[in-house]
Amino acid sequence: MAADIRPARAGDMDALAAIEGAEFPTDRMSRQSFARLIRSPSAIVLAAGLPARGYCVVLLRRGSGVARLYSIAVSRRDGGKGAGRALLAAAEREAALRGAGAMRLEVREDNPCARDLYERNGYCRFARVEGYYADGAPALRYEKKLGEPAAGPGRGGMAEGRSKPSSASGVLGGR
Repeated sequence: MAADIRPARAGDMDALAAIEGAEFPTDRMSRQSFARLIRSPSAIVLAAGLPARGYCVVLLRRGSGVARLYSIAVSRRDGGKGAGRALLAAAEREAALRGAGAMRLEVREDNPCARDLYERNGYCRFARVEGYYADGAPALRYEKKLGEPAAGPGRGGMAEGRSKPSSASGVLGGR
């Protein structure tokens, strides 16, 4: 599944909403939000698999060289198989192709699986925001310069994750 990353389509909305509902207890995107983002020229929405078993959303702003990884999630049954890593790498490539020189994201402080993914893939923490999520949980903010290899010993290449709130299941999730 990891290599099967593609642009999300309107026909994916039921699967995307199901992943969203299963993985995020709060701060969920609606089907209408997914539909709007899929049609938006200022968003990149990618899906993993057919039917979709994971997705990511990247937001772009005209005149800004910084893209925002708004959300990335993989279904529980497909977690740990590299789909998150593949989605993150594809999101970085697409953002760079659209002119972004950096990617930023927020991730729940209590989501070590996603934090590890981002850190293994060259993201650097630069801030902590108290009360960021609907349930009052803090967020950690990360950034990566696009086109740079992942940092750390033995950690080459681009790789897996999600920034939005996630269950404690260890499945990647983040916003």
